[in-house]
Amino acid sequence: MPELPDILLYQDRLEQRVRGQPIERIRLASPFLLRSVEPPIKEAEGRTVRGIERIGKRLVFVLEDDWFLVLHLMIAGRLKWLDTGAKLPGRIGLAGFDFPTGTLALTEAGSKRRASLHVVVGREALKDFDRGGLDVLSASPAEFAERLRRQSHTLKRALTDPTIFDGIGNAYSDEILHRARLSPFVLTGRIEEEEIGRLYQASRDTLTEWINRLQQEAGDRWPERVTAFRDGMAVHGRYGKPCPDCGTLVQRIRYADNETNYCPTCQTEGRLLADRALSRLLKEDWPRSLEGLDEHIKERHL
Repeated sequence: MPELPDILLYQDRLEQRVRGQPIERIRLASPFLLRSVEPPIKEAEGRTVRGIERIGKRLVFVLEDDWFLVLHLMIAGRLKWLDTGAKLPGRIGLAGFDFPTGTLALTEAGSKRRASLHVVVGREALKDFDRGGLDVLSASPAEFAERLRRQSHTLKRALTDPTIFDGIGNAYSDEILHRARLSPFVLTGRIEEEEIGRLYQASRDTLTEWINRLQQEAGDRWPERVTAFRDGMAVHGRYGKPCPDCGTLVQRIRYADNETNYCPTCQTEGRLLADRALSRLLKEDWPRSLEGLDEHIKERHL
């Protein structure tokens, strides 16, 4: 799923290309994309884009007359910039938004259609899409600590929960925790002040570093390679490869369609989580979701 650095890059490029431009035509290739009925999406055609905003991992097209298109890319959704009126890409093309300057195409790989588009009128309606997560880049240390400790979760769960923190997903949570030298499964209720300080700084530094890096790599071009796996990441997607800081092989814990990557030396005092702390779970009933894993770990600490 595109996370904060990628969403901000999309936002920046869309501002450059469609701000001040009218939507000439909207082409929907998938009936599953549009999740709202009123107002009809065709009535958005001809309206000028006043700006591009962000709500969590959603992109919001601000149109004239207080109209809004709210787009959530979910896991496999991606945006492509094509020549005006270009044919949508094969089976993965879900929608095309034609502007005088070009066509914005929405694609989604795989057979599951999770990306969503809503048409709403009135800024008050946008509140329905706000999950309430804290913006780490603008938060104070005290605000970060209060939000982290509000509920008892594992650090991995807390960082990726959109109701707790804004825009952080599976990839950058791995990178943040590695930089902070913290185990993914430390409970927020047991974390010490000094560790919270490390996590706060690591969150800000990691996100800022990758926001700047992706902007520099793209230059003035449209971002073609939006992925959760990037060269230069320390642990995410690097299972079995050496940690860049200590050389220890990166380990992983799998759950459902995701996995957590970590360095045992840098983060867990040399312990292999799946072999020790969670060995009983592996033999009996491995959780099918991050939430389930979170609950199992909390139960073991009671």
